[in-house]
Amino acid sequence: MRNRSVATVAMATVVALGLAACGSSDEPEATPGGESSLATTAGGAGGEVGVFTWWAAGSEKKGLDALEALFKEQYPNNTFVNLAVAGGAGTNAKAKLASDLQNNQPPDSFQGHAGAELLDYIDAEQIEPVNDVIDALGGESVFPKNLLDRLTVDGSIYSVPSNIHRANVVWANTEVLNKAGINAVPADMKAWIADLEKVKASGVSTPLSVAGTWTQVHLFETVLLADLGVEKYNGLFDGSTKWDSEEVKTAVNDYKTLLSYANTASDGDDWPVATDMVIDGKAAYNVMGDWAVAQFADKGKQEQTDYQYFPVPGTDGVFLFLADSFTLPKGAKNPGGAKDWLMLVGSAEGQKAFNVAKGSIPARTDVPPTDFPPYQQSAMESFKNDQIASSIQHGAAVSLAWLTDINAAISKFYTTKDEAALVTDLASAASKYTG
Repeated sequence: MRNRSVATVAMATVVALGLAACGSSDEPEATPGGESSLATTAGGAGGEVGVFTWWAAGSEKKGLDALEALFKEQYPNNTFVNLAVAGGAGTNAKAKLASDLQNNQPPDSFQGHAGAELLDYIDAEQIEPVNDVIDALGGESVFPKNLLDRLTVDGSIYSVPSNIHRANVVWANTEVLNKAGINAVPADMKAWIADLEKVKASGVSTPLSVAGTWTQVHLFETVLLADLGVEKYNGLFDGSTKWDSEEVKTAVNDYKTLLSYANTASDGDDWPVATDMVIDGKAAYNVMGDWAVAQFADKGKQEQTDYQYFPVPGTDGVFLFLADSFTLPKGAKNPGGAKDWLMLVGSAEGQKAFNVAKGSIPARTDVPPTDFPPYQQSAMESFKNDQIASSIQHGAAVSLAWLTDINAAISKFYTTKDEAALVTDLASAASKYTG
């Protein structure tokens, strides 16, 4: 299994470098199959449809709620059952899901990140191909081929993408920055660290907010991308860049410096806690995926006036990619209802409702950007024009097993701050998966 997984991860990394735009075009064309359904009975297959996610709070829950409402409207014969498990960007949910799958008690559909994360489920023969659903939705006429390639293993597609997220975004409190005399976006990591010092000198005790371990891995991957650049960053996942290289050591040092400006977080803290610190003016900056934009909107905050966003310094011109998708588990109690759910998730109407609420952008190319607020429009533009890299924490770059090792290393470092040990731990983990 190891060689097959490595080959697929390497393929995903190469695909990331040339991934075609998945944002909407300015003038979308009507696409056959966009509103079609596999259900043979009007209103859906009938019965309960259990959908497993980790969207239990914040904008993520709002996005799921929007899909649930639309599902009830379009498939009234079905009964939606929300099986969301809260916490840790899916860490808790994935543990529960693994147990359920091993005990042959799968949900009817579960959320999984597009990319290397799905390999574990495929290798364990726990999910079914959904090529028929993708074809019914319009296939390559609505989903870019390179995105479908990312979902394809041995000729089969194993999930339906619901969105695309950008991970390398800094969210900042405008008033806090103004008080610190900061009126320009820092160009690189060194300049950002200088600005963090200015914020601290202005009297803010927590210039940078973080939450539990997964948010720290999220921050760390953006530092890696900033200090290594796209090519060397992507090389971390096929072995062409060594995890004990000088560039990685520089990133570890910069990451340690960033943490010196951060709050003390417990592992149970989830991302809204850290984002709210920026919203409330208790912190100047937070690095989080663009699901955070809905958190600002929920609190009535206005772009630029109250908050601002920009790529993590040193990553301008790069879109750090992740995508949520939904699967068809082997042995699902209601596969017909599950396919109804997949059809909704992959439809133009479903993707609009979901992504407007969640802060992400559609995976489909036929949803007009004018339907979205300014941030999503800027993300669509970035995805079309910028270089693409794959997220570590969010399943695009590494398998679940590899991510578990990386999380353990980052968690240990948060306590010890031992740079040499972190580099050693990361290199040791990589040797298991890249040879």
